[in-house]
Amino acid sequence: MLIGLHHTAISTPDLARAIAFYCDTLGGEQASDILSWGPGEDIPNRMLQLPDSSGTFVHLKLGRVYLEIFQFTKPEPQRPQRSTCDHGLAHLCFVVDDLDAEYKRLSVVGMIFHAEPACYDDGSKFVYGRDPDGNVIELLEIPPGASTPPLD
Repeated sequence: MLIGLHHTAISTPDLARAIAFYCDTLGGEQASDILSWGPGEDIPNRMLQLPDSSGTFVHLKLGRVYLEIFQFTKPEPQRPQRSTCDHGLAHLCFVVDDLDAEYKRLSVVGMIFHAEPACYDDGSKFVYGRDPDGNVIELLEIPPGASTPPLD
């Protein structure tokens, strides 16, 4: 039986930069050692459906979930700019306790946002921006009593 969401995974061309962004900038913490695999290892190649792949990965803890970040060295990754309407992972959403303060803080350190924060009718506030690799991130503040589902 399904218990819950453990992690979401993204791929980056620069693992150190991604770790710095998600840990130092967003306040996550590194939850595992950086691990690597080589092109001769059967299990990663079968699971990822990438023959002869190699790379490194790490798990970061962000609140109650984990983010797994891969940096592939083989095969050569392709990174088209994704739109939020493209099929697949649309965005990562992080709950914050003060959206206005986080928006200001992250803007100062260089995070690029799509627009200024907005509010839902129930009082929840949200804003969309991008991480250094162009992945879309939503920041969400949920006030008590809002119809937006809270974290348990």
